[in-house]
Amino acid sequence: MCKIKINATVFLIILQIFLVAAAAFEETCEFDRKMEKQCLSHTYKTVKPLLDYFRQVRNELEDKEIKENMLNELNSDLMEKYHEIVRIHEKFMKEAALLDEYKNKVLKGESDLQLSQSKVEKLESEIKSQQNIIVKLKGELADKTTNLGNCELQFKNLNSSLNEKDKKIKIFSENIQNNTEHQKTLEVQLEKSKTKLIKQDKHIQLCQSEIDTLNRTSENIREQQKKIELQLKESEAKLIAKVKQNQLCQSELDKLSPTSCIPFGDSDVHQLNVSGIGFFDVLCDSQLAGPGWIVIQQRVWGNESFNRDWATYRKGFGSYRSDFFLGLEKIYRITSLQRHELYIHLVAQNGSTYNARYDDFKISDEDNGYKLSLGKFSGTINEDAMRYAENKKFSTFDRDNDIHDRNCAVVYKSGWWYTNCYNCNLNALYGPSLNWYKRNPLKEAKMLIRPKEAMKN
Repeated sequence: MCKIKINATVFLIILQIFLVAAAAFEETCEFDRKMEKQCLSHTYKTVKPLLDYFRQVRNELEDKEIKENMLNELNSDLMEKYHEIVRIHEKFMKEAALLDEYKNKVLKGESDLQLSQSKVEKLESEIKSQQNIIVKLKGELADKTTNLGNCELQFKNLNSSLNEKDKKIKIFSENIQNNTEHQKTLEVQLEKSKTKLIKQDKHIQLCQSEIDTLNRTSENIREQQKKIELQLKESEAKLIAKVKQNQLCQSELDKLSPTSCIPFGDSDVHQLNVSGIGFFDVLCDSQLAGPGWIVIQQRVWGNESFNRDWATYRKGFGSYRSDFFLGLEKIYRITSLQRHELYIHLVAQNGSTYNARYDDFKISDEDNGYKLSLGKFSGTINEDAMRYAENKKFSTFDRDNDIHDRNCAVVYKSGWWYTNCYNCNLNALYGPSLNWYKRNPLKEAKMLIRPKEAMKN
């Protein structure tokens, strides 16, 4: 406020100076009309800064007034808020006082409640003690009543027993007389019993002699039993020898009419005789994983198409010297004879070799779509890629048994146990599609089977 008053005073002084200067300029200009234009321009140049300053001062005064009004309004609002805060504080103090009063009442009530609880507990303990005394007295009273009843019963029993004893004395006296007579009869019977005992002793001696003869015969029977056991052992040894001879004969028969490659022990083409099919050639292998393996599928050259129809896959195709597939019906007949294991030989594009093994390989018959079963997985390759195909039927381009919207055999141009579609396909087109778990492209692949129990023997 003081600054505004000082600025107004300065402004008035400047305004008076301006008016005096203007009057002086007008007097000089009246004498020289020719110089009027020069006077006007000079006056304008002199007065313009003053006018600008005047406008600036007037604007500042107006702004100061507006701000002062706003400040007054804010002060009034602050005063109202202050009074309201004071009222709220007074109300809060009253409520705090009431709260303290309630707290004191609650604390007093809690102390009273604790006193009451202690009194109640004390009364309960007194009541329990009184009840225990009453129960004890009741028990003593019951014991005394029972003792009294027992005494009365004993008294009655004693009276009755005395009466009975009197009767028994009379009976005993009568019995004594009878016993004397009975004793005489017993003596007579005793004499008769002695004679019987003498006869029984003689009979016992005869029985003992018979027992001795039986013991001698039992020893003879034991000796005969030992001889029979020796004969049985000799017969068992002869039987074992005959069983071994039969096994040798059976092995010779297997060589003449084999159902697996175990009798051959080499890596060559041999002829098997399997029930339901008869004689047919197979490629045996005893180099990759030990003796006795039948090669059921081979991809080594890529010169054979595996995009075949159902009938061709059922029968088999290809050459044992390159790529081939043994045939679904032959694989079914072989694996149905006994338990077989599957060995898969894999050669990667970089030349690394891997294998995967399954301990219970078989496929179902044609009516069930040659469904695949594998057993437990092991091997040097980590992924169990064939598992995705387990319990799935075989599919070809003319027999769609997969669960995909399209025929996977048509899409991938090969027959296989497809699902939706595969994790590995060893019948796929030779090249990048021939892979194990899709990310491992293969250069070679072979599937081999061998009887599992036969190798244990």
